[in-house]
Amino acid sequence: MAGEPAFCRDCLHEAGEAVRCRHCGSPRITRHAELDRLHIAHVDCDAFYAAVEKRDDPALRDVPVIIGGGKRGVVSTCCYLARVKGVRSAMPMFKALALCPEAVVVKPNMAKYVSVGRQIRERMLNLTPLVEPLSIDEAFLDLAGTARLHGESPARALARLARAVEAEIGVTLSVGLAPNKFLAKIASDLDKPRGFAVIGAAEAAAFLAPRSVGTIWGVGKATQERLAREGFRLIADLQAADEATLARRFGNEGLRLFRLARGIDERRVNPERETKSVSTETTFDVDIAEFRTLEQELYALSRKLSDRLKAAGHAGRTVTLKLKTADFRLITRARSLEDPTRLAHRIFEHARELLAKEADGRRFRLIGVGVSELADPALADPADLVDMQATKKGKAELAVDDLRARFGTAIIDRGILLDSPRRRGPTQPHRNAPDEPRADDPTISSSSPAAAPRRK
Repeated sequence: MAGEPAFCRDCLHEAGEAVRCRHCGSPRITRHAELDRLHIAHVDCDAFYAAVEKRDDPALRDVPVIIGGGKRGVVSTCCYLARVKGVRSAMPMFKALALCPEAVVVKPNMAKYVSVGRQIRERMLNLTPLVEPLSIDEAFLDLAGTARLHGESPARALARLARAVEAEIGVTLSVGLAPNKFLAKIASDLDKPRGFAVIGAAEAAAFLAPRSVGTIWGVGKATQERLAREGFRLIADLQAADEATLARRFGNEGLRLFRLARGIDERRVNPERETKSVSTETTFDVDIAEFRTLEQELYALSRKLSDRLKAAGHAGRTVTLKLKTADFRLITRARSLEDPTRLAHRIFEHARELLAKEADGRRFRLIGVGVSELADPALADPADLVDMQATKKGKAELAVDDLRARFGTAIIDRGILLDSPRRRGPTQPHRNAPDEPRADDPTISSSSPAAAPRRK
């Protein structure tokens, strides 16, 4: 509309009423009546894992990429070329490859993704201290009061952020700008990839009305079905009901639905939001019953989990083992530790004891390990004056971490992995291997730096 604030997202010049930028010719014009007044944003990387892999391997740039692995594994994520073929996150890998047989499957490398995510987070924090991470590749930002600091509106600062991340880090962002978190999250999904969408307060109710109640944050499949039975299929149906009716039918949830259906969300951007747990798992191509094989897989996962904890600056007090039987029954067992840990050998030792109680001949299709009750890593793994061997193992592991960082993750393997299927070569593929599960402790074997991991 005439007179609305507008700028070019590529060169950041004023756009006026032009359809294309008069300075650079770009059609990527952002225009909205409330553009210069809004300050709550949701920033989300586009197909993040796949984007990082495409950045690091130019041969993948123009081909469909699926992050995952194994015939019975699931899709972690995929690029947009795969999505147009119908591939989606959490889809079984066999189904994804049936839809997109030309796709290149890349095993996830979480340590790399966390590192890139941290680079992006640092740039967000340069804009505002009010950054609430939702995952390694998305966050809410509140830029209220930053216009004087940056000499430009929050909208322009966010566009500048997206441009800088694409140029300097090599991945793209989509931005949703709105008066609150609920609307900002919806907006960031409207124009992917490389999007910048705005939902203003004045238009919120009308914008939401024709959409499914499943659009509302926290309304999952079960809640959606319950609402449909009560006659609430669209957000417009919720808008037509008064607050007392919704409260009577659904209690506190009804009050929440009444507000969100009208675009009202009073939650603040909370930079203190904490990760509650960190975990990793793998699905086997063939069900496994042998304890030795399960033990080897568990160690590889413990190594991977330890790498994630160290990269993210976490340690945990509770170790949890996850198993899924051949008939899809889920088993979880947990153990609380006296001191938090981030060391692979400690995670493995406790998880292994839990595994020993469950590995009774049953066949398992999945194994996983995680830690929760996250704590300051400065409190983790104190020296043990009674068990000096444990202290030596911890020091040895950290020393090996340094070697792996310098020479590659395949430079040193723990002895437990030497006879595992992962080390016997491609003649016995039996699993969807976690990324880079090489490891360490005083029982190690060395290999040449030339044997560093090949491109996956």
